[in-house]
Amino acid sequence: MKKPFVIAIDGASSTGKSTLAKGLAKALGFAHVDSGAMYRGVTLYAQQNDLLENKTLNTEVLLSQLDDIHLRFEGDTFWLNGVDVSAEIRSMQVSEAVSLVAAIPEVRAFLVAQQRIMGANQSVVMDGRDIGTVVFPKAGLKLFLTADVNIRAQRRFDELSAQNASTSVEEVRNNLAERDHLDSTRADSPLVQAADAVPLDATQFTVESMRDHVLDLVAERLS
Repeated sequence: MKKPFVIAIDGASSTGKSTLAKGLAKALGFAHVDSGAMYRGVTLYAQQNDLLENKTLNTEVLLSQLDDIHLRFEGDTFWLNGVDVSAEIRSMQVSEAVSLVAAIPEVRAFLVAQQRIMGANQSVVMDGRDIGTVVFPKAGLKLFLTADVNIRAQRRFDELSAQNASTSVEEVRNNLAERDHLDSTRADSPLVQAADAVPLDATQFTVESMRDHVLDLVAERLS
């Protein structure tokens, strides 16, 4: 393959984007970038530095410190300023605030620039909210995942329970609904399906069958 191939996967939280992306990246030998982890990393930084409390964000100070935020992927490990925060960024505290941080245009510009660099010189599978519409509008393959909110809530609850987090399915469902609303109605880069994206209802597939279906789509695009 002479030219890097980009697979852009968009969709709401807990639709299975990252699971699909990881499976595709492993099967194809591509890099995987979870763009949502990057927004969660900035959110965690804001919380650690007392810039975000009770959903009130000190935007001015956060923006002044963006250059102090260094994010890095190493396999499935995510690093914030040299510290492995792979587990911390998945907490409910971060989940409840990440859409607020992600709505800030300057934060989005800061991270989109990094995401484009990641996909400029290597084939990549990148998942998020605006990958096919903003980050890589000319991606070789665009996918848009959907799933029933109750299934999404149960999936997310199971993940949190595995981390011994104290929450309920109802709390998780309410958080997902709120994030869906904020992500799809924000002024800058809202969550929308790209006109040329392939829609996939994750509830109609197993993890393996969806991966194999998309691998067939990739083979068609590359042939």
